[in-house]
Amino acid sequence: DAAGLCLKSGNAALLRGSSTALHSNVAIADVLRQALGKVGLPEDGVILVEDVAHETAVEVMQLTEYVDCLIPRGGPALITSILDNAKVPVVIDGDGNCHVYVDAHADLDQALEIVLNAKTQRTSVCNAAESLVVHEGVADEFLPRVCKELADRDVELLGDEGARRRWPAMGEATDDDFGSEFLALKLSIAVVPDLDAAIEHIYRFGTGHTEAILTRDLEASERFTREVDAAVVIVNASTRFTDGERFGFGAEIGISTQKLHARGPMGLRELTTYKYVVHGDGQTVS
Repeated sequence: DAAGLCLKSGNAALLRGSSTALHSNVAIADVLRQALGKVGLPEDGVILVEDVAHETAVEVMQLTEYVDCLIPRGGPALITSILDNAKVPVVIDGDGNCHVYVDAHADLDQALEIVLNAKTQRTSVCNAAESLVVHEGVADEFLPRVCKELADRDVELLGDEGARRRWPAMGEATDDDFGSEFLALKLSIAVVPDLDAAIEHIYRFGTGHTEAILTRDLEASERFTREVDAAVVIVNASTRFTDGERFGFGAEIGISTQKLHARGPMGLRELTTYKYVVHGDGQTVS
């Protein structure tokens, strides 16, 4: 996807991967360069930095004369290093600590299917649900149902006191658990007294990626979409829909969690800049 997007948008790609993927990266870059040459395009449209030293990575981050945009794909340590060292403009493809909030007015049968899909359909992706937030008004009915289904699918459950009271078999969740992108069969669960508390919980632990509310209350859904700070806010559907192809954008190079310039799934449009062209016929400014 990344190679196709760079080609279509007219960008050369300077690639620098980790040491653990070096041999794969070399093989892929060689194939891409050969393909460019076969169709008469410059092979240097794809350049792989094979030196995996940290100092080399920092040097790449500061090549303002040659690099227009840096898109890091990796964990928190990489993002921290980028923010500490980069001089090149950066678009952050951030962590996906995605929440699903089950409101007091949710359709619980529908909510059950959505939570199972959001958590278990594919666990190792950034748009998988990592935390479930449940209104206390439906917790007694909903949590035993959803926890049984999740446990039957080998999901490890970690909850606050309210959640553990409804499903004693789950472990105790810490703040680190609530703030984690697990990318695994693992889910944190919190019970909240109202929508205010749900929004506050997401504000505290969310990463600005994707947040979902399940409710039949129009006012609650409109307030949630208005006040929750995330690139994508979903009403009555799975967090797994945050994806360039599912949004109709085509291939994506990542999902931006920052405000500017790109936000959400980044496709061809986000990799293409623009210019203003002015045609005149002798006009001057007075």
